[in-house]
Amino acid sequence: MGNSSRKEGEEEGGEEKENEKGDEEEVAETEEEEEVVVEDEELPLGVDELLASGDPVLDLSYYKFRRLPRQVLDLHHLEKLYLCGNRLRDVPKRIVQLQGLRTLALDFNKLCDLPLSVCKLTNITCLYLGSNRLMGLPPEISNLHSLRCLWVESNYFHRFPKQLYDLPRLRSLQIGDNRLRTLPSDLWRMESLRGLWLYGNRFQEFPRVLLKMEQLEILDLDRNRISDFPNLHHLPALQLFSYDHNPVKEPPRVGKEVFLVGEGAEEVLQTRERRKEAKERAEKEAEEAAAAAEAAANPVIHGILKKLRMSSALNLAAAKEKATNGGVPSSATEGDEDEPQSKDEEVDSERQGVELDEAELEYEDEDLGYEREELIYEGEDYEGYGGAGLEYERAEMDYEYEGEELEENAQGGGA
Repeated sequence: MGNSSRKEGEEEGGEEKENEKGDEEEVAETEEEEEVVVEDEELPLGVDELLASGDPVLDLSYYKFRRLPRQVLDLHHLEKLYLCGNRLRDVPKRIVQLQGLRTLALDFNKLCDLPLSVCKLTNITCLYLGSNRLMGLPPEISNLHSLRCLWVESNYFHRFPKQLYDLPRLRSLQIGDNRLRTLPSDLWRMESLRGLWLYGNRFQEFPRVLLKMEQLEILDLDRNRISDFPNLHHLPALQLFSYDHNPVKEPPRVGKEVFLVGEGAEEVLQTRERRKEAKERAEKEAEEAAAAAEAAANPVIHGILKKLRMSSALNLAAAKEKATNGGVPSSATEGDEDEPQSKDEEVDSERQGVELDEAELEYEDEDLGYEREELIYEGEDYEGYGGAGLEYERAEMDYEYEGEELEENAQGGGA
């Protein structure tokens, strides 16, 4: 009885196992059928046109796809593929055919792991995986040697993924809104990194390893629990530092060119701007004062004084040349052989005249006001007496003309 009952129980248990296997096979078959149905189902309105456009950029975001439409995998010309805001849990293996992809956006989906097929797209430069369910990254991500920008924000990272050390061209890393408490002490090995976003994590102290990353240009530590920041002058390349929503008492000390974001940052920036304007104003005033001093030390001769200086120099040179040649021009007394010598003497005389005139320059500058008054007086004399003299000369010419006419008439009458 007992044996028979055991056999019956074993037979029943075997039937149950067979039924379970059958159920699993049916479920698998059902899933495969569903996958086929989903892939072959009618695409949302307008998607067919997007697929047939031939555009290297394809945006299929927020269509609520559970699986990537198979037609996409035949678009070998694609360079940018946006699949944000769908319900993807995986990516088909055939996506490796899209080796022309440079940008792949898979954020706001339901990925629990980075598909290994994505890690074979070696030409990708920008990969967006934010707002998924990732807890880590596979070692195969090191195959993406061209990757420059990686966003994995709003996931479940408890530790910094050291696999990123093997990405030699990575410049921008978004790993905010995760669960990081510390950073690895050898993070400085990421020498190509320029922007690091660590906002919304669980740091209670400033990660000291960041002070060794002198190449950083953007550092974001918003929404952490850091109460004290060190002097960040050690980061000479830093351009933007955000520390907002941290329990700090005062803004951190940074370089003069760093833009701050956080409590008290506005006052710091305004003070810095006022100091900059005051410095520029002082430099401008100093330049103007130097220019005025130089102008006072080197006065410029204008107008009539400059002409008088030149004419006096020429006259003096001509007089000396005449005295040297005995009052006879060199061209009239000397032949062709002596002509070069006379020219040299003329040049020497002119130079002596210029030197003498420059010696008198200071005297002429002192008498500038007097000479201008004298010129004004001469102008008045010309307008007054000069005009009267001209009228008198004209009257005299008319009188002579009339006398000559009378004499001619008398001679004509005598004849």
